[in-house]
Amino acid sequence: MNGTRPHAASPRLMLPGLREVYEAYARAADELPTLPGALQAEVWTSAQLGALESAAPHAEGRRTALGDLITVLRAAGTPGTRTFLRALAAIGPPEVRRVAASAAAELGELPEPPWAGALGAVRSGQVWLIQEGPLDGDRLVCEFRYEGGADLHALAVRLTHGDAPSEIVIVGDVRALMAAARQAMQAELCVVQPYDAAAVGPRLRAALAGAETIPDDCYPALALARHRAAALPG
Repeated sequence: MNGTRPHAASPRLMLPGLREVYEAYARAADELPTLPGALQAEVWTSAQLGALESAAPHAEGRRTALGDLITVLRAAGTPGTRTFLRALAAIGPPEVRRVAASAAAELGELPEPPWAGALGAVRSGQVWLIQEGPLDGDRLVCEFRYEGGADLHALAVRLTHGDAPSEIVIVGDVRALMAAARQAMQAELCVVQPYDAAAVGPRLRAALAGAETIPDDCYPALALARHRAAALPG
């Protein structure tokens, strides 16, 4: 067995004009099983989702495109597209997770990376508030680990006036980030203090779901940020 399924006829799509786009995503998914862990796979998947959302004219168009993408990934039937479906089921928009999980289950005979079961399975930890100046807004740094305490990472979101997101970053080296922040605090360049996780959860969820505009460079991390915000208490 070579890890692929027999070629299937092209599936029917709601937006057939985007078929080549979906097929490009399916080909790109070949790299997913080669990534070192669940976090890297989630970051990759979030970037793909961000590209789709930024190009979609409205929410309904995004949902339709995601449905078509899931159809194409299932039809492609490769280890990479199965992993992509698993990641969509874990961190994708809630309205497509069940369908993505079902599509991945249909490809259950295909191999998957050892970290596939960890996708989306995180626990929240310490939350920090970093304030650099009255015009810079609040930077919220929320720590997470996977089940068992592995792979410390953080969601860092800068909120400006009205809690509009202006920067969204997934931080792999949390210790280095916080060490730099504390050095800046000692130099009186910013204030760093613990923040109530039960308070930041609702604040971030509202900011990420309700923003009228999202800066272009925020889209790659947006889907993963929404997933992590949903994992916060409150």
